Order: sequence, then structure tokens, then C-alpha cells
Amino acid sequence: MFLVALAVAGAALAFVALALAGFAPADRLATVVLLAFGGAALAAFVVASLIGGSLRRRVDQASRAASRYAAGDFTRSADDWSDDELGAVARVLDGAARELGRRIDDLSRDRARMEAILGSMVEGVLVVDAQGRVQLVNDAARHILRLGRDAVNRPYVETIRHPGIVEQIGLALAGQQPPGVELSLTRETSRTLVGRAAPVATTGRGAVLVLHDVTDLKRADQIRRDFVANVSHELRTPLTAIKGYTEALLDDPDDAEARRRFLEIIHRHAFRMERLVKDLLRLARLDARQESPEYAPVDLGGLVRSLAADFEPAAAAKRQRLTTRVEPAGAPVVTDAAKLHDVLRNLVENAVSYTPDGGAIDLTAAVDDRSVRVTVADTGPGIPPEDLPRVFERFYRVDKARSSAGGTGLGLAIVRHLVDALGGEVTAANRAEGGAEFTVVVPNRL
Repeated sequence: MFLVALAVAGAALAFVALALAGFAPADRLATVVLLAFGGAALAAFVVASLIGGSLRRRVDQASRAASRYAAGDFTRSADDWSDDELGAVARVLDGAARELGRRIDDLSRDRARMEAILGSMVEGVLVVDAQGRVQLVNDAARHILRLGRDAVNRPYVETIRHPGIVEQIGLALAGQQPPGVELSLTRETSRTLVGRAAPVATTGRGAVLVLHDVTDLKRADQIRRDFVANVSHELRTPLTAIKGYTEALLDDPDDAEARRRFLEIIHRHAFRMERLVKDLLRLARLDARQESPEYAPVDLGGLVRSLAADFEPAAAAKRQRLTTRVEPAGAPVVTDAAKLHDVLRNLVENAVSYTPDGGAIDLTAAVDDRSVRVTVADTGPGIPPEDLPRVFERFYRVDKARSSAGGTGLGLAIVRHLVDALGGEVTAANRAEGGAEFTVVVPNRL
């Protein structure tokens, strides 16, 4: 391009020289020099314009590419960078930008994956840097430690108020590996946590804290301990009685009246042990889901009347009034008759046992196309409100007024398991006019 411009300028000068051939030598020289400078300037302008336009277009291309990169668009550019030095530099920068974009996408996917994993964890996770500032905290840790959204980038000693957790993180930041420690929250003493902190030295020293909520495990362990203790007690009591009266019979076998009385006591305690063992075995089967429901049409009215007839002698001995009602009478019901019978039998037996002499027991049932609702209400002493949530636990005892009637302490636990097997729900409440009320709702499998 530059050579073309010089040729044009030379031709112009030659033309001018021919045109000035008739002038004086001095004048011709001055004019030629001026025209030569003018032609050179014109040629330089033309060359500069051509080169500048091409350079401007390529700078615009680079500017557009930079704008795309700034906006997060790292796709391959459609521009032609040419083959000169500037184009080579532009191609290298474009490739580097696209590689950077790929790595940013990989980091974004990894971060999203990490946040999804941490967000779905039931364990609390908290990460602090070498300066003790919180860098990451998942939702579980926020809930356990009652942390706000502003906890990130703040010193952990300012955001965490539990001294045991603060000590764990401090030891980890010092490079130690502290053992897990069992903690109780200040605001929720019923919750039990296990905190484990460990140092992090991959990108500068820091620490990570993991909090495990073991409240349910502790509660289950306590229930297991109570269960073993209660079974031992329930078995030891009749066994002690049987052993004592057997020794009395051996010491004085000739007293017929005493022998008969002792044998009746032994029989009663043996029956109590047999019933306890049967209830324990049934609970074990229900826990293992070995009693699958067998649905069939049920005469609910007949079932309720037969239950009332079974308990009529016991109720009459205590001058209790036992009433039944089914609405609507004769409504079709499809459920497991044996399991529903056992549920109602346990509830009515409890009502008869805990209702004082001269009291009343109402057994009512309501049926529709979707469910069967049965209520057993009595006029006994009721249940203390603090004990209502636990009455369906195995061997759980309330006050002496409701534990003096005997029994194995497993009846309501069996009721709950049977109702669960039927896909229903059982609740306990106190009546406003006095007494307890148990309500069973099971699906009507029409």
C-alpha cells in the first residue's frame, strides 16, 4: 500500500516537472520542491487513512470481544483476526479468555453442587478461615446455632455464643485435632449435639466444624433403657409373688384353705406374666411389620355390641354405665376387623379399669365413605396435660390414680401400632366435663 502511494506521488511529480519545463530554473526548482512536499503529504495522508481505517476496525473487534468477556460470554469469537502480529496476539488473548470462561463454569458448577450437598445435610457445617472469620455456614448450622444471614465474614467468636463450640474451633485453628464433644444448647436443653472440629490446611490454615444432632438417638437409647428396666420390673413382681407363695405352700401343705388361696394368687400372677409376654411378642411383630392388614367388609355395629357385651359384667361390678352408638347404623365398612377389634378392646378395657364406681363409658362410632371414626370416652380422673403426649409409649405410667388398676402398661402402645398398621391415627385428650377421651380414625377401604 505504501509503495503504491509513492508511485502515485512520483508520477504526479513527473507530470508537474513536464508542465513546468518552460519556467525559469530558480522558479522551477522552488515550485517543484513545494509540489513535491505537497504530493508527499497527500500520499502520507492517503496511506495513513488506509492503515488507520484497518487498525480502527480491528481495535473495534477487540473492544467488542472484551465487552463480551466482561458480560460473561466466553464463546468463540466469529471475527477474523488476520495473520499478522496483532491478529496473533488477539487470537492468543481470545483463547485465554475462553479457557478462563471454561474454568469459571467448572467452578460455578462445583460451587452449586457443594451448596446443594451442604443444604441437604442434616448435620450443621461451619467453616472459618485462618483469621477466624466465618466463610461458610449451611442451613442446618444456621438453625442449630441460631445464626443470621450476616454471620458470614464475621469473627466466629462474635456470632457463636456457645463456649464449647468456640473452644472446639479455637483448638482446630491452632492446628490441633480435638475429640468430639457432646453439647447441649443453651436455649434448648432437651437437644443434644456432638460437635467435631478439624483444622484445614489446603489454602491457608482454617477450621471446619460439623454438628450432629443426636437428640433422637439419645431419646431412643433412653426409651430402650426404660423398656428393659420396665420389663424387668413387670416380670420380677409376679415372679417374686409366685416364688413366695410357692415356698409358703411347701412349708405348710396341709392347710387346704390357705393352699387354695395361694394357688389362686399364683394363678393370677402367672396369667399376668403370660399376658405381658404375649403383649411383648405382639409389639415385636408389629415393629417388624409382620402383621399385614387383611381388609374385608365389617359389621361395625355388631363389633361394637359384642365388645360392650364382653365388658358388661366388669362394668356392672363397678356400677358403670356402658353405652354404644354407631352412626349411621348399617353403613358399609371395609377394614381389618381383627385389628380394629383389638384396638377398641384395649381402649374399652382401659376405660373400665380407670373409671371410678358409678361412672360412665361412651363408645361411639361415625362412618362415612372415606373413614371410620371411633371414640371411647370415660368419666374417670383424666390424664395430666403434661402426660398426654407420652401415653402411647410402652410402660409409660402417669399418676397413681391411673396406674393402680394393673395391666401390663403395653395396651396403648399396641393400640398405636395397630392403628398405624391400618393407616389411621389415634389421639388422646381430656374432656371439658372431666375424664379422658381416645379417638381412633382409620380409612374406610370401600
